[in-house]
This record gives sequence, structure tokens and C-alpha cells, in this order.
Amino acid sequence: MDDLHIRKDGVVGWITLNRPKALNALTYEMCLEIEKALDQWAMDPAVLMLIIDAVGEKAFCAGGDIAEIYATGTAGDFSYGRQFWRDEYRMNAKLFRFPKPVVSFLQGFTMGGGVGVGCHASHRIVCESSQIAMPEVGIGLVPDVGGSLILANAPGRLGEYLGTTAARMGPGDAILAGFADYYLPENGWDDLKSELAETGDWARVDALAETAPDAPLSTLQPDIDRHFGGETLADILRSLNAEDTDFTSETLKKLGRNAPLSMACAVEMIHRLRNTDSIERALELEYRFTHRAMEHGDFIEGIRAAIIDKDRNPKWRHSLGDPLDVDMSKMLRPLGADALTL
Repeated sequence: MDDLHIRKDGVVGWITLNRPKALNALTYEMCLEIEKALDQWAMDPAVLMLIIDAVGEKAFCAGGDIAEIYATGTAGDFSYGRQFWRDEYRMNAKLFRFPKPVVSFLQGFTMGGGVGVGCHASHRIVCESSQIAMPEVGIGLVPDVGGSLILANAPGRLGEYLGTTAARMGPGDAILAGFADYYLPENGWDDLKSELAETGDWARVDALAETAPDAPLSTLQPDIDRHFGGETLADILRSLNAEDTDFTSETLKKLGRNAPLSMACAVEMIHRLRNTDSIERALELEYRFTHRAMEHGDFIEGIRAAIIDKDRNPKWRHSLGDPLDVDMSKMLRPLGADALTL
């Protein structure tokens, strides 16, 4: 298919995202084709390693192509979106558990659904242009595609901060937070890819990687850990409101843009997943929310404000500071027969 270039080259299986004009946003069909390749190459003795990269300078993958989910959801049909997420999450799990080395090259924007393709690799490479984020709370979702698991295992309270503010990480921050492993300027990528295709030797990544740039989040971490250490979003807000500093002011401004229900659920999910490495547990918990997001959450309104009307003025179901425990529990309760199975 035109949107993906899937082939074998030397000893590697190679997946290239090829929608540069759409910032390589993932379509439903792309998810299915990536899964098919993973299934084939996992058992192919001629494939020693996977390379995942993307065409264009602006983005590895800026997220999922959610136009069809919005169109069907506004018509009252929630089945398409639910199936999209089920199949996407299954692909994410297979990538996370892939039995051979996987090297991903993450230039430009890697956000949302792009994290699910690029940040579950065993060798994740960023460069000078890399900007990684989990911005789902800004459209009424929660960090998903397994991103909740990465957030849960980030140092200190970086996970809560990144998951609720949707803050972007440059290359140094991405490595600090656990979304990437190596820094290599982009002008060295083609030579490394050629070496990997010829040899399948993942040690070449270690040999060529350079010292990562500074991580600004490390300077903010004392403030982040102090204010984001509470049990709930309400605790975080109380802590931030109790101090008047540049950090608290800027952080409250970021939180004020996002869906309160989504942020509350994101905090709860990160707490439930801390100290686990189970991608299955993370995806199952994420799916509890996304399954309900159109019918009972803010997803439809979030997409309208951000992508359809582009007025950047969403009318969330809750205001920042509202009691959210009951609604949060409803969004994250088990789905019974509708539960995600992988």
C-alpha cells in the first residue's frame, strides 16, 4: 500500500511510514498491515532485526488518523472507533513483545499513535528535531497505545506531569522519561540503517550513538515530583494552587486546556500501572477508557474543537476542580464481555 513501504532488505524487515503530507498519521489499514508484517517476520529466520522509520522531515508519526472515528462517532456509531482501537492495541502489544531487535528512527513529531509504533522498539533513536508527546488529554482521551505504561515507569512523577500537561519532550527529555534510548544526529541515520541492513548487528547503534542534549525536565523535576505526588488530580491541583511560582502558573495554564475527566483518569491509570512491565495490562486499562470515550467522555467534543472547527475552545463535561471520582471510576471499570483481549 502507498501509505506504507514494507519490505525485506538484507537481514532486516523494514517498515517505512509514507504519509508525509499527513505527518505520517496512522490509518486503520496501516495498523493492520504493520501487524501482518510483524506476524510474518517474527517467525522468519532470514529476518534478524526490524527497522521502523518514516518519510519526511516533520514527523515520524504525529498520531492516529481519527477523522473516520469522529465521523462515525458523531453519527452515533461507536463500533468503528472501538474496533480501530482494539486492532491498533493488538498491534502495539505485538510490537512490544517482538522477539527480535527493533530499531526505530524518530525524527520530528512522534505523538499519540506514533508512540505506539515507535516507542515500543528495543532501540529507539532520536535526533535534533525530535519532539515526543502524549497529548491525548487535549482531545478528551487518555495516554494510550501503551504510552500509559511508559509514563508509569518514568522517573519520579514525570509520568503524571507529561500525561496531564501533554508537554512535549525534546531528545534529551525523551531519553530521560523513557520514551527513547539513543541520540544520533539525523545526518548519521542513513549510514546506520545501511549497516544494520547488511549486518543485523544492533551493537552498531550503541557504537554510533552520541551524548544526548540536556534534558530541561531534569531541572523541573524537583517541582514536578513535589506537586504531582498526590493520589488524584484534585491533590495535584491543590498542591499547584498552594504556591505562586512560574512553574505552578505555567503548569496550571497547561492543565486548564485539557479535559478534566481525561486527566483524572490518566493519573489513576499511571498509578495502577506503576512498577509493572505488562503491556497487556496497560492496553486493557486504556481500552476501558477509549471504549467509552465517545459515548461517555469528551472525545467527540475534543476532536471538534481541535481538528474539525479548530476553534480551540472545547466545552468539556467537567470544569477543572470538579469532583471526578465517580465519573473516573465509571470510565475505568472493567468492560466484562467487551474487555480487550490480546
